[in-house]
Amino acid sequence: MAIPTSPVERRLFLALIGAQALHSVEEYFTRLYDVFPPARFISGLFTTDLRLGFAAFNVALVALGVWCYAARVRPSHPGAAGWIWFWVVLELGNGAGHLGLAAIRGSYYPGAATAPLLIAAAATLAYRRSKG
Repeated sequence: MAIPTSPVERRLFLALIGAQALHSVEEYFTRLYDVFPPARFISGLFTTDLRLGFAAFNVALVALGVWCYAARVRPSHPGAAGWIWFWVVLELGNGAGHLGLAAIRGSYYPGAATAPLLIAAAATLAYRRSKG
């Protein structure tokens, strides 16, 4: 039997999606798609204009997060826990990856400024969810 999502978990999930939206904006304005080959590849799947493709991918990603919240997490759908853990793992990896690339570079790397928000929101959500 699935454990229903608590009001705190719902707010934390929404904060995580908000953090991803801010992170996407930072990545866009700092042109991650110019320096990170996987971002360039994914952007190129949408269009030859990498700037537009990157924006399209990130809008779709945030839209998926909003759908997960509205259709799965908020109503405590039986699949909510799976979606919560998917986003926790995704955003912990995303945040850690940006900080790791910044550490390797020894300076700012696109996305590193908002990466701690992703890590904090995802880790807090994971902690709250694991408490049951």
